[in-house]
Amino acid sequence: MIGSPIVIGKRKADEAEKPFWISFSDLMSALMVLFLVVMTVALLTVTQHLRDVQKAAGQRQQEINEILERLKDSARDFPQVHISTERMTIDFGEVGRFASGSDALTPEALDLLRGFIPRVLAEARSALGQKWFKRVIVEGFTDTDGSYLFNLDLSLRRAQRVVCTLLTPGAEGRASLTDDEMAHVRRLFSVGGFSFNSSKESKEESRRIELRLDFRALHESNQPGAGPTMGRDLATIEVGRCQLR
Repeated sequence: MIGSPIVIGKRKADEAEKPFWISFSDLMSALMVLFLVVMTVALLTVTQHLRDVQKAAGQRQQEINEILERLKDSARDFPQVHISTERMTIDFGEVGRFASGSDALTPEALDLLRGFIPRVLAEARSALGQKWFKRVIVEGFTDTDGSYLFNLDLSLRRAQRVVCTLLTPGAEGRASLTDDEMAHVRRLFSVGGFSFNSSKESKEESRRIELRLDFRALHESNQPGAGPTMGRDLATIEVGRCQLR
């Protein structure tokens, strides 16, 4: 008993340290669990958002396809009209072609445009049309004869000729758009010139006009003031006279 070493306070010191290290380990484990929970929630949120976007994009495409299919049904009354659902374009076959170096439309082409375009305008005023229709771009094309700048001007004049035709009353006994339809043309139609880009197999097929249908992107506003017109109604602008001769 007298020779045995006496240790004072060691067991108590060890016992005092153990709870501290256990608490620190528990804290790290809790932080790790919290991190995993936060990451899981974040991943689920991102995944759900992507699913919502994909679902909305699919719904948009489905509704646009429905618009195009209805236009194709309308085109059955006009055998010369061809609608591409892939390219989202409308062309008028041989009737919509021009003579070399000319921007003049034939009487048959004038009647076809004034007869079919109201179908396009009616579709643009439908519920789905108001939701997705953005604009109709009239594109003119030329063959490869002549210089680049000559054909650039000619293709633009061909596209302008179409708009002039739609905004000019037809001769007596010929088809014409109503005042309301002409107002909608001013709101919806724009013009583009493409020189001899997108040439066809023959020069005759290249000398043509096409209508390209442009639809709104997801979440793109369809309210007045959201576009470059700054809320101004283009239908209120005076039509004036066609400057083409």
